Amino acid sequence: MDTLTNFGVAYRPRVVDAVVSSALAGSGAVIIEGPRGCGKTMTALNLAESYVFLDSPEAQELAEVAPQVLLDGAQPRLLDEWQVMPEMWNRVRRQVDLGGHRGSFILTGSAVPSDDVTRHSGAGRFLRVREHTLTWFEKGCSRGSVSLRSLLDGEPVETVAAAPTLDDVIAGVVRSGFPGLVDLSEEGALRQARAYLGEVARTDLPRLASTRQRPVVIDQLLRSFARSTASEVTQAAILKDLEPVAGSMARETLASLIEVLRRMFVVEAVPAWIPRLRSKARVRTSPKYHLADPVLSAAALGATSADLRRDLETLGLMFESAVVHDLMALGEASGAQVHHYRDSNGREIDAVLTWPGGRWAAVEVKLGGRAAGAAAEKLRVTVEDIATHAGPPVFTAVVTGTGATMQLDNGVSTFPLAALGS
Repeated sequence: MDTLTNFGVAYRPRVVDAVVSSALAGSGAVIIEGPRGCGKTMTALNLAESYVFLDSPEAQELAEVAPQVLLDGAQPRLLDEWQVMPEMWNRVRRQVDLGGHRGSFILTGSAVPSDDVTRHSGAGRFLRVREHTLTWFEKGCSRGSVSLRSLLDGEPVETVAAAPTLDDVIAGVVRSGFPGLVDLSEEGALRQARAYLGEVARTDLPRLASTRQRPVVIDQLLRSFARSTASEVTQAAILKDLEPVAGSMARETLASLIEVLRRMFVVEAVPAWIPRLRSKARVRTSPKYHLADPVLSAAALGATSADLRRDLETLGLMFESAVVHDLMALGEASGAQVHHYRDSNGREIDAVLTWPGGRWAAVEVKLGGRAAGAAAEKLRVTVEDIATHAGPPVFTAVVTGTGATMQLDNGVSTFPLAALGS
């Protein structure tokens, strides 16, 4: 569908487009999931032949009298914000079963409804695709000269001596990854990000889950995630952060809130990778939490570019979050999942990409380019120990903020995030 002709908005191509197209070719229905405002509707409209916005008054009224009509239309048909009518899941499933056509429906949603025993399994009918906010490549902050696909193919990176500046890195962190806001100034982007988090606390979360928690508690919880972004954090540490506004909160209550935020795709939990090791080191199992977009972390902490320039430790964590975010988005095309690794001997890997069949890759993140050499050697040693059982990785890399692009003598690639593309 031509979005410019039909909606007056030219479509911005996305990394996820090819993933959705492939999913449509292999399944009766595709569900595009991701945080509110990340571009799911436009992605779906670009591929759909007809559509219905299920949160519109017209659709709500039609659902009362003739809900089956909502499925009528040229295919692929988009059912936007399907979670407001969870019963559409079973209707779509049944239609796919009866029709037997691939690529019949696209469902988009900014939240996953809670499990419902009356909703039948979508196995064999639905494929889920995760859409993230814009990567640095999609925001125009990366030239895309280093392809994740080429790294998977074992191709060495070509040396490029030019490197981004610290100001370039900061600008990328505070530039919004939400497509409708990407062209805003820093002040505008941070203001909109603060408003986004405010809506999550005051409107979105209460609408999705029954909770008595005041918005100030959710605000503080989001701030806690921002403060510990890209770091392992325990529930005990988060509960301590919440004490000033929530008093003594039960762990079960906190776990429930985190789960709802994850179902809204506002919070991303990056799980620990647990390979089978011959060493006696114990592998840490706590996840690392990230907000949906680095600009949300900056907004939650009230951090401007000037603040981040003075606080390189916080900038480093936000930059790592940006790298992990982009690896998740870019890895979607090849079926990669992103984890982190840390054991009781203090060895760690910031991002481990895994693929079906046992393939894996290891990525370390450093803000400063001068740290790339030492980080690469440390990464090599860690990987060698893991590889004795898990097999060698398909590639190892150090992604920097201000470094050059080169292939190091120990086989590790290093390049700035400003070079990474699909």
